[in-house]
Amino acid sequence: MAVKHIGRILIIVLLGLGIVLALAYRGQFEGKALEESVRSAGFWAPLLFVAIFALGVVLFVPSTLMMLAGGALFGPYWGVLYNLAGATTGAVLAFIAARYITSDWVRRQTHGRLRQVIRGAEKEGWRFVAFTRLVPVFPFALLNYAFGLTRISLSIYVLTTFTFLGPGSFAYAYLGFAGREVVEGDAAPPEVLLAFVLLGVITLLPFVARRRYLLRKRLQQN
Repeated sequence: MAVKHIGRILIIVLLGLGIVLALAYRGQFEGKALEESVRSAGFWAPLLFVAIFALGVVLFVPSTLMMLAGGALFGPYWGVLYNLAGATTGAVLAFIAARYITSDWVRRQTHGRLRQVIRGAEKEGWRFVAFTRLVPVFPFALLNYAFGLTRISLSIYVLTTFTFLGPGSFAYAYLGFAGREVVEGDAAPPEVLLAFVLLGVITLLPFVARRRYLLRKRLQQN
């Protein structure tokens, strides 16, 4: 019990420090400032980007913008890796905060559709988490806090989040990279079109899979 209490205090201190730093440097979440900060970091640029991304997730900064920035700054391949690291780290921090620190506040925010999210996660477990990672139906940041109120284990949550954020992370990273290439005059329009097609396919696939799953389940019941 004492170890658990100490761990909770440590989590509160670390999250509090992170929030204070994020508020102090909140201007760094803006596009130009973010680019300048990351590029000036040299060797530590990837680590700085991941840290800013993670704090942004905790503080409800739209993850889509950060993923686009990751692709623009680091390219479509390294960009997706750093996007995944930042998004997953932020998702885990929010999950832990909701489970051990801010559960009362999160419960007050979980009404309507978010309450359905919690019920869905309780019923279908990792499959529901996977679906919401593939299809951005709900705000990413708030979802992470909501999942912290469920019985899903942290290890399953981390693995599912990292794995199923992959396709979307790549699509947004490629889109950010292609957009930057167009602005700099180095890319042809087909590259941008390919990025949008990829994003559309990734968005539609989970809906198709979900429909097939429900149809198969209905047939089994009959």
